[in-house]
Amino acid sequence: MCKTAVFFGDELSKYGFGITHPFNSNRIYSFWSKFKEMSLDKSDKIIIEKPMLCHEEELQQFHTREYIDLVKDYSQNKRGFLDKGDTPAFEHMFEAGCFVVGSTLKALDIVMTKKDNILHSFNPIGGLHHAKRNSAGGFCIFNDIGIIITTAKKKYNLNRICYVDIDAHHGDGVYYEFENDPTVFIADIHEDGHFLYPGTGNKSEIGLNDAKGTKLNIPLRPNSGDIEFIDAFKKIEKFIESKVNPELIILQCGTDGIGGDPLTHLQYSSNAHRYAAEKLHGISHRYCDGKIIALGGGGYNQENIGKGWTQVVRSFISDI
Repeated sequence: MCKTAVFFGDELSKYGFGITHPFNSNRIYSFWSKFKEMSLDKSDKIIIEKPMLCHEEELQQFHTREYIDLVKDYSQNKRGFLDKGDTPAFEHMFEAGCFVVGSTLKALDIVMTKKDNILHSFNPIGGLHHAKRNSAGGFCIFNDIGIIITTAKKKYNLNRICYVDIDAHHGDGVYYEFENDPTVFIADIHEDGHFLYPGTGNKSEIGLNDAKGTKLNIPLRPNSGDIEFIDAFKKIEKFIESKVNPELIILQCGTDGIGGDPLTHLQYSSNAHRYAAEKLHGISHRYCDGKIIALGGGGYNQENIGKGWTQVVRSFISDI
């Protein structure tokens, strides 16, 4: 029986920018409350994993030394913004970011080594897809996705990594850092950048040079719902089945596309998350022995967080 690791602990709640900020510490507890309400904590197919700190050298798999030092300085001095206004400094922000990255790295190692027959993993506070190598962005301090992609390539010699992003915002910090990399296949459904931060992810962006054709951006108009999402996701299924043959799948499953989010204009239900997770779960078992990592990403309506993320976990423990 294959199992799913779910990361939970107060350490992950430390990643929050204050109670009035959209990305606050309550997000993980909203998920955990729904998780327990559905008795997922009692499932014999789920292993609860404690968060883990990463080492600074692991941050350097993706980020520059100068930027890491900048975050440490801001963390100690609690001053200013790491970007143009979305990502304010807070005390111990460096350590909070390291817990997110460390947990995502642990998720990678668990899945790749099949520890305790765990083939799937979920870090609800992971998926910080806006951070660049030398800067923060959109509530994202360190890009745990970029770090595990780079680590998977170096540590496990993977050269067909599939990254799927269904967050309402385009994953610019992942896309542009791997735009020229033919070993990283990216498929990203998001609200059209003409209407939402960060304003990127046009459908014409399909990768550059040797990586041309290894990327797929699908922008959706505001008010798009489940019908439009599923139609778009079928394109992702075809993309993966025809081009990728993945060795590892990473899903960024932000819930900010679900109707009622305060920052976006999409109108999915949590069925979109169920659909995406079910399809990728099946694909993972057909192509890469079930190896799939899900990362929570964005989402700023507390009820939607609980609904969307539990749909992902339920899909991972369902029969194929």
